[in-house]
Amino acid sequence: MSSPTGIAVVTGAASGMGKSTVEVFLREGWTVVAVDLVAAAAPAGSPGTLVPVIADVRDRAALTAALDRALGPGNGVEVVANIAGVYPPTTLDTYDEPTYRRVFDINVLGVLNVTAALRGRLHEGSSVINFASTDAFTVSPGQLLYGASKAAVVMLTKSLALELAPDRIRVNGIAPGWVATPGNAATGRMEAAAASIPLGRVAQPEEIAEWVWLLSTGSHAAFVTGETLMLSGGAVLR
Repeated sequence: MSSPTGIAVVTGAASGMGKSTVEVFLREGWTVVAVDLVAAAAPAGSPGTLVPVIADVRDRAALTAALDRALGPGNGVEVVANIAGVYPPTTLDTYDEPTYRRVFDINVLGVLNVTAALRGRLHEGSSVINFASTDAFTVSPGQLLYGASKAAVVMLTKSLALELAPDRIRVNGIAPGWVATPGNAATGRMEAAAASIPLGRVAQPEEIAEWVWLLSTGSHAAFVTGETLMLSGGAVLR
């Protein structure tokens, strides 16, 4: 039996875990509104429909207008995946105000802006998935601002879960550890990271994307809200 289809909005859709999440929903025949600063592309042969949206999650008004144009009048949204994020290294000695604004405006304000822009299209059974990080739960040296921003995402997830629960809209989070994305590969630390993980490897973006699918559409997750799922290969336990 085929899976039900609907509309998913995915941010950070052009690369990494966002791109993999887009591909999972397209594979299942969904319409995916793919939000990023550059146009996302669909893999060949996908049964779903890709609607690229070039928008900045920091600009609520422009983002809302772009999403409204892409979605059209009257269309509901079944899944929102807030994946867009940045992680420049910072310490007390190296941070500055522009970096602070960029990290928190994309990682935290962006989650709020996207969810608020789509609030009127969410309905009973809709699901919001926010991307946090293992750094929200354990200190990663050199990630002063990033860890703080992702801790904020965990609390936003809890607060939004309670706020939207009366309308039977679920809000959950995912906290990945090391994942084989282009951004992580550029750090030059992937091999050392893999050696430190109890399961002996980093995750693939596709593995994380499958959890977005399961948490947002799986019938087994229908009673789960306000939770943040740790996906660290055993590197962070709580």
